[in-house]
Amino acid sequence: MKITFLGTGTSQGVPVIACDCEVCQSDDKNDKRLRSSILIEYRAQTIVIDTGPDFRCQMLRQNVRELDAVLLTHSHKDHIAGLDDVRAFNFKQERNMPIYASEDTITALKREFYYAFSDVYYPGIPRLEVHPIRAGESFWIKDISVMPVQVMHHKMPVLGFRIADFTYITDAKTVDKENKKLIEGTNTLVVNCLQEDPHLSHFTLEEALDFINQIKPEKAYLTHISHRLGLHKNIQKRLPEGVEVASDGLVINI
Repeated sequence: MKITFLGTGTSQGVPVIACDCEVCQSDDKNDKRLRSSILIEYRAQTIVIDTGPDFRCQMLRQNVRELDAVLLTHSHKDHIAGLDDVRAFNFKQERNMPIYASEDTITALKREFYYAFSDVYYPGIPRLEVHPIRAGESFWIKDISVMPVQVMHHKMPVLGFRIADFTYITDAKTVDKENKKLIEGTNTLVVNCLQEDPHLSHFTLEEALDFINQIKPEKAYLTHISHRLGLHKNIQKRLPEGVEVASDGLVINI
């Protein structure tokens, strides 16, 4: 399994518009973060988790030529806003794009991209094939088994995804015991880590490290990172062995 981090930033990305902090002004490419998303290449399938506002740029930057499916964690704009651009794959692959998401997220898609769900077909709109999924109920993308895991983003349910020994969690603040059991045994874990100061709906650095310690993966990566967490090079120096700050374009092979 090959995982490419398409984006590792929070909803505003890094640098943040009009911000003069040292992170936003950094020349280090690792401090340039598009909105959070990953590309999974596994068993001859190419899957993207989340299509945020930077989706088009991410596809071009990684030279993605084919896309078999999209998994959506939740309906916030920094995770769905770029969905319209799957139409490029519609044209090239001559088929609808399978979208796997919760019922609540699908309802939001029908509101935000109403034209893609209209009874009247208009040439050039994205062609979406939506598949409702639920936490704790695995589903298949051809021969790939995917387990949705529910985490809470304050009061909003968000889906993480486990594929084999890899688990991707974003926008989590709490995870209950039942869903932790679905993650146990994961060898490689990706988890959100917004900042050090307390936050209503995201793991802080301390909370992310505590969660990693509970799951005990062989390797963990931090993503969905705010400029408030600090410079990439400084964050990495403070992390325990086996934990790494993800950066845009990072590729890991599992």
